[in-house]
Amino acid sequence: MSSSLVLTLTCADQTGITARVTAFLFERGCNILDAQQFRDETSDRFFMRVAFDPLGTTSDELRTSFARLGQEYSMEWKIVSQDRPRRVIIMVSKGDHCLVDLLYRLRMGELNIEPVAIVSNHPREVAIRTDIGDIAFHHVPVTKETKPEAEARVRAIAEETGAELVVLARYMQIFSDEQSAHFAGRCINIHHSFLPGFKGARPYHQAHDRGVKIIGATAHFVTADLDEGPIIHQDVERITHADNPSDLVRKGRDIERRVLAEAVRLFAGERVLMNGNRTVVFRG
Repeated sequence: MSSSLVLTLTCADQTGITARVTAFLFERGCNILDAQQFRDETSDRFFMRVAFDPLGTTSDELRTSFARLGQEYSMEWKIVSQDRPRRVIIMVSKGDHCLVDLLYRLRMGELNIEPVAIVSNHPREVAIRTDIGDIAFHHVPVTKETKPEAEARVRAIAEETGAELVVLARYMQIFSDEQSAHFAGRCINIHHSFLPGFKGARPYHQAHDRGVKIIGATAHFVTADLDEGPIIHQDVERITHADNPSDLVRKGRDIERRVLAEAVRLFAGERVLMNGNRTVVFRG
């Protein structure tokens, strides 16, 4: 039985794109399983995601044939297997709650990913307090003086493992502009959503001192603009006057891991398309 495929595309909006794409698949005997589309009025661009069963037509044959249509509409497009796990590097510092959650969801079959490496700027006994099985662990220390060499090592690990995504699971080192550019569109970060209001250390304590009533988390692509990359997923949690700083930290950890896991799931499902400084996210 053939695996289902996913076609994603974006181009300048024009009439007839949906008809041409669906006709293309029909003419080659493909069965559409799910189709979503969106026209952004601001950028006047068209976005589409189609999951389909090729029913005997190979993905290479489809790519070769679709290239002509893609060129006609000046599309950015790709056809990939929906079932193949995406190869992922997970980076972590000392707080491993997001890492633990990703590994748990992987074991439960919720995430279509294959962790090919875990990278930390701390030794394993400091960074991780859970069983990571046979996933390769790399201790890559980072100082101001060694940062270029450390980042080069991360790029080498990504190259050696064929990683398609880098997940900063509370990795507390800032990427250089060079590193951000190298992993553009394939590196996801998670942070609390107090920024820019409560910068620096102990943000949850700062938020408590100000009596906040909502806390949240944001998962976004990494860019040279710190914590300002295109947003993939966000969520919030209500806070009451009875919550102390420890309650905010506990609730913050929970929402951070939920938001990051959802962002990874969406990326692995080819549901996130770039739209300038924003994203188009096809839910499902």
